[in-house]
Amino acid sequence: MRRRGFLGVDIGTSSSKGVLVAEDGDILRTAVREHAVSRPAPGHVEMDGELWWAEFVELASELTAPGDVDVAAVGVSGMGPCVLLTDEAGTPLRPAILYGVDTRAQAQIAALDAELGAAAILERGGSLLSSQAVGPKLRWVAEEEPEVFARARRLFMPASWLAYRLTGEYVLDFHSASQCTPLFDTEALAWHAPWAEHIAPDLELPPLRWAGEQAGVTARAVAGIPAGVPVITGTIDAWSEAISVDAQNPGDLMLMYGTTMFLVATVPVRVTSELMWGTVGAFEGTRNLAGGMATSGAVTAWLRDLTGGVDYPTLLAEAAASGPGARGLLALPYFAGERTPIFDPDARGVIAGLTLTHTRGDLYRAVLEATAFGVRHNVDALRAAGARIDRVVAVGGGTQGDLWTQVVSDVTGLEQVIPTRTIGASYGAAFLAARLLTDASMAQWNPPAATRTPDPATTAVYDRLYDLYLDLYPATRDVVHALARTQ
Repeated sequence: MRRRGFLGVDIGTSSSKGVLVAEDGDILRTAVREHAVSRPAPGHVEMDGELWWAEFVELASELTAPGDVDVAAVGVSGMGPCVLLTDEAGTPLRPAILYGVDTRAQAQIAALDAELGAAAILERGGSLLSSQAVGPKLRWVAEEEPEVFARARRLFMPASWLAYRLTGEYVLDFHSASQCTPLFDTEALAWHAPWAEHIAPDLELPPLRWAGEQAGVTARAVAGIPAGVPVITGTIDAWSEAISVDAQNPGDLMLMYGTTMFLVATVPVRVTSELMWGTVGAFEGTRNLAGGMATSGAVTAWLRDLTGGVDYPTLLAEAAASGPGARGLLALPYFAGERTPIFDPDARGVIAGLTLTHTRGDLYRAVLEATAFGVRHNVDALRAAGARIDRVVAVGGGTQGDLWTQVVSDVTGLEQVIPTRTIGASYGAAFLAARLLTDASMAQWNPPAATRTPDPATTAVYDRLYDLYLDLYPATRDVVHALARTQ
């Protein structure tokens, strides 16, 4: 018997993921395509936009191949904010420049701050300029690749690129636009023409829609999807992740355990902070204060590969045996610089306290604890800016197994809700697609399955270590900055 289903595809940093979901939220099939970023120069992190489309087609083809499900609507999401520039025909002119992990535009940030005023940028755009911002990266292309910029007419991100390839419609969601600092006015909810023309005068900025609104319909049959099927506008992956676990209400904080760690707090009114990113929410009427760590799962994967590629369950068992405090080790997780709240692209990873007696399990425990201390640092900054945190929901691959989430709860003192399904952004995209045609509710699709409750005794241990963590960065900053210049 044929069923009606909803397709969700997310383009991530290390993989693209697809899911086919039934009307009740049941996951019918999943598929993954792993890929790697390109690092053509220090601080440069890129990916071929055509790869995003090719992997969408592969994933959709695999998910629809059995032919027993009719795809009723398509959801899309992806990492961001990214800069994929195309000509007027939609042909990419260069690889996409990725989000805050790409730190190439430091000179352009300084120049735009001087030209427009940092305080004015924060007030209008909700965030200071950083490696996360789109505007400085556009300026970088204009200055470093003028022949490319002269031909650039359109700006895409992964979700909007997939929607365009499927429907022919050139649109972007309001949330993604709000991370195009300083081109977007987060108070007026519109492109700020004077600054957009100052930075990219010949760029046709896309019309804006909310993430769950329809971008268009499929222009032709593709990968098992018939022509005429609705496609949502989509949004950045972390916001789709938050949707996937019903963490879009005031007082909610989503923790995304992925290659990077992302935090999205939903606030009742517009909030700005020099230490965090103030954005428009995925849904009309919502606002967010967000933060992002440049690495989290990327560091655990690095350590796994460095120590022989042993499986994660073994590493987690060894880390659990190490115990709180990793037998006297303390690490900084800044292996790719850091985004919030220190905004330092030249920060580097540090592991302090090493002796000849320390084991692989101690190192792995120290890395897990470092990411947890980074989460706490961001939570402190969120609260200082005025964000209320009533409910924390965890999502992403790092929620598999208990140790990492338990360490984060113990370090932060926050209880975390673990939902039934933690597949993430692709599931959120499928949900938004289902909402086009049904009255789907995420509370029904993805109810809570477990909680991680802080252990007061362990939290007391981590409270003492957290003070040392905060001291370690300024104590080593000059040294690692000097080392960064040699890299």
